[in-house]
Amino acid sequence: MNQEQLEKLITNLTSHPLETETVEFKENNFNKEDIGKRISALSNSANLHNKKNAYLVFGIHDITHDIVGTTFLPSNEKIGNDQLEFWLSQHINPRIDFRIYEFKQDAKNVVFFEIPPAINQPIKFNNIAYIRIGSATPKLSDYPEKESKIWNNIHRNSFEKGIAKENVAISEVLNLLDYSKYFSLTKQAIPIETQQFVKKMAQHGLVKKVFDNSYDITNLGAILFAKNLNDFPTVKRKSVRVVLYKGNTKVDRLKEYESPLGYAIAFESLLDYINDKLPHNEEISKSLRKDVKMYPEVAIREFFANALIHQDLSISGAGPMIEIFENRIEITNTGEPLIDTDRFIDHPPRSRNEDMASFMRQIGVCEEGGTGIDRALINIAIYQLPAPSFEKYENFTKVTLYAHKELRDMTIDDKVRACFQHCVLKYVESSRMTNATLRERLGIGEKNYPAASIIIRATIKKGLIKESEKSKEYVPIWA
Repeated sequence: MNQEQLEKLITNLTSHPLETETVEFKENNFNKEDIGKRISALSNSANLHNKKNAYLVFGIHDITHDIVGTTFLPSNEKIGNDQLEFWLSQHINPRIDFRIYEFKQDAKNVVFFEIPPAINQPIKFNNIAYIRIGSATPKLSDYPEKESKIWNNIHRNSFEKGIAKENVAISEVLNLLDYSKYFSLTKQAIPIETQQFVKKMAQHGLVKKVFDNSYDITNLGAILFAKNLNDFPTVKRKSVRVVLYKGNTKVDRLKEYESPLGYAIAFESLLDYINDKLPHNEEISKSLRKDVKMYPEVAIREFFANALIHQDLSISGAGPMIEIFENRIEITNTGEPLIDTDRFIDHPPRSRNEDMASFMRQIGVCEEGGTGIDRALINIAIYQLPAPSFEKYENFTKVTLYAHKELRDMTIDDKVRACFQHCVLKYVESSRMTNATLRERLGIGEKNYPAASIIIRATIKKGLIKESEKSKEYVPIWA
């Protein structure tokens, strides 16, 4: 914000006769614990009352609302060796993009914290969520009806609908977002009138009209069509990184590329870049020519698109990452999956980011109806590659695709994973896995059927599959 915008905001906030549940005034009383609690409470209250932001303002008399100035300057405050802002961010979970402004108004120091609403879950300070009740800051758990309403709002709202940049002129919207790529991807003719550019983009939720010639750019608009993600604080750390390593460890990094472009703009070029860095497969199935990439492009496309669409955008500081080793590719995104990793193949897709998912499907980036993973696994089987692994960790999800290896070189986990995924695919096709179909999947000769039987028994022992109603046929354990 510039000086004029800062002064206008303070004038507007102080014009109200009383503090509200999303605005609190203070003079000088600085206490790091109190500020942390109030960030939690104000963020949760902003969600509860459907406010774009909440504010904690220093330098304002809390009764008269006169500007009295403050001696508290957050930029000068340190907790141990940490700046106050960094210390607060470490104690707030999940992290939110609160901003601190220090300026002078009427020759007096004014400081305010601009605090966004809770998006994916109530905001906690030191693992406790707070709420504003009048001018008090009690624990949210003491008000279950308010906590329930916050969760209802969270389920209804999304990060995508949040604001990445406020009150920008049409010319700036068109300067910040790649409108030509938008019209190309959506197969629309470029309008003649300037007003129609943003009107069309508003229909997809990329911008929101504020005044006649002023618009807010949404997080969805920024993350999909930003010419430079760094222009938008809410999404600037969500760029895609591709890292190429020598060998099979992270010791020797050969090359790293980080795209500054929005996902819709960069997707195809990033996909080409990734595929260009992949090794060739010298041991390929008879149905394919010799000189092909190690990994099927349909699989890379699907898992890359999923990393973009299913990431938890509320987790700051990290975006999707693709790491290419000689023997595998790891595709990582923030956020734990919304469904169990063992049900990725058969379960209908669920996304935290429904607006992004819908738009990306509309422009052909990913599959409708959740068939993309099925096609990816089918192609991986055609390429005679080990089954990919789907892993859940705290705050992130990782998909690993493995380079070709002979059956004798596979671990028992590799074989069990391939057996389970093959069994699920057959079940989804309204068919059943047998010893013969597993042998075909793993390239096992007919005379070596006992090897397939050993793998099937190991997968049953792991509790992943079971014998169906018909002997010698197998289905997933949950079928």
